[in-house]
Amino acid sequence: MQLTTQTLGEVLTNLARNHADEIAIKYNDRDFQLTWSELNQAAEKLAKGWLKLGIKKGDHVAIWATNIPEWLLTLFSTAKIGAILVTVNTNYKSFELEYLLRQSDTKALVLMDGFKDADYIKIINEVCPELSCANDGMIKSSKFPYLEHILYAGNNLPDGMIHFDKLYELGEEVSDDELNKVMNSLNCHDVINMQYTSGTTGFPKGVMLTHFNIINNGKTIGEGMEFTNKDKLCITVPLFHCFGLVLAVMACITNATSMVIVEYFQPLKVMKACQEENCTALHGVPTMFIAILEHPDFHKYKFNLRTGIMAGSPCPIKVMKQVISQMGMKEIVVVYGQTESSPGCTMTTTDDPIEARVQTVGKAFPGVEIKVIDPETGKEVGPNTPGELCARGYNLMKGYYKMPEATAQAIDEEGWLHTGDLCTYDEKGYFKIVGRIKDMIIRGGENIYPKEIEEFLYTHPKIKDVQVIGVPSKQYGEEIMACIILKEDEVLTQDEVKEFVRSHMARHKTPKYVRFMDSFPTTASGKIQKYRLREEAIELLNLSEDAAIETA
Repeated sequence: MQLTTQTLGEVLTNLARNHADEIAIKYNDRDFQLTWSELNQAAEKLAKGWLKLGIKKGDHVAIWATNIPEWLLTLFSTAKIGAILVTVNTNYKSFELEYLLRQSDTKALVLMDGFKDADYIKIINEVCPELSCANDGMIKSSKFPYLEHILYAGNNLPDGMIHFDKLYELGEEVSDDELNKVMNSLNCHDVINMQYTSGTTGFPKGVMLTHFNIINNGKTIGEGMEFTNKDKLCITVPLFHCFGLVLAVMACITNATSMVIVEYFQPLKVMKACQEENCTALHGVPTMFIAILEHPDFHKYKFNLRTGIMAGSPCPIKVMKQVISQMGMKEIVVVYGQTESSPGCTMTTTDDPIEARVQTVGKAFPGVEIKVIDPETGKEVGPNTPGELCARGYNLMKGYYKMPEATAQAIDEEGWLHTGDLCTYDEKGYFKIVGRIKDMIIRGGENIYPKEIEEFLYTHPKIKDVQVIGVPSKQYGEEIMACIILKEDEVLTQDEVKEFVRSHMARHKTPKYVRFMDSFPTTASGKIQKYRLREEAIELLNLSEDAAIETA
């Protein structure tokens, strides 16, 4: 595959030139659509607005919103000037947002009113009380020394914020020459995106990705699905995640494929959009496809779907077969990767045999090397032998923001990313994920690291010790279980534990199960045996059937 050295801004400029009047973005349930030419024009006007606001190449702009039009407009406009887009999980609450804004050195934050049980306006005022005293939208906060502006995408402008549309007005004061000068200074190897992924340290890490990383990863994925300008991809996966940003948006823009956007996953809206817009592709985590297949109105809709991606968590073979037979997605593919590899490492393609597409995660990307090693010795293992999957190539991150030690732990001196995932490969080069070395939980496509929840639960005055594990779930792949040892003479209920987490952390990090214990199983050296906690939980909760589900 020929790797492109274009920046994201250049890719959009070329689309506007070569596919000017074709639809780039369309929302099925709101009056909003843009051609490639219109999208490029809007991005350049907004880019000038960012410059007038004082945002420069290398500055960090965070976006905290669902898949609203302003999300994509922020992505493309900041890319035009080389600002780094920091994506914020829509489920974040005060605890996580405060950490992200401080650790990322965010200079401007774009947000909407809120999502589900999170009131973004209330949360930002709690973590940044100086907002109410902002003069002309300029914030001065001791807690967030870099934060200067909060831009609002909505109908009722809160105090201290600047409306997102104000950028168009500000941009009128900046010349084309000034913008062109900035765009010409950009390099494809500049960091353009920062995504936060939790880690075993207990705190999220900012994964730094370049134009080169995400554009070429998306190009590979789009070509693997044989995308053209005749295709329409229904995007319902969150844009803040690599799945949405790279596997969807970058796969589309590198192949001139139209994007039909659904603001957040709702089965009926997705089915409606796919039918009415005649979508040929649909991405989703297994949970999403299950929700569509099991919806009572499923048989009322007719699909013209050809391809798409099932990824984000282990894909049940049964569900893959149902999607192919009942939704007509005969060319659906699977992608494996992680944020640190921007994200794809392996992929099945549309011309792979059906057995490979439902039972493996495909072969290595072109331009990406993969080896499988014994986790204990570091030596490579042969076919059909479980080992840790390691990857090396153009897709690897530049590192974790301001975390050189964590970066060195993830990528070794020879440039190999150690994924922490156990896999096997066959003689034809197809990989199959068989487990994880790390204790990461994947719930419905969301990566959840127990250490982060453990660190937070340790702050509860009644909790002495805690271990968080993943237990099998038919619906979500895994659910969270908190195993807790209370301090002497203290009493705490399961509901109190859940509410403590729910009120301070993202909803999807709330344990479904809470188990109070007197002690944890340990090795002779005192190391806690999480695998035994999981085995006991499967027995206690009667989850043996869930644990037996076969995945790719």
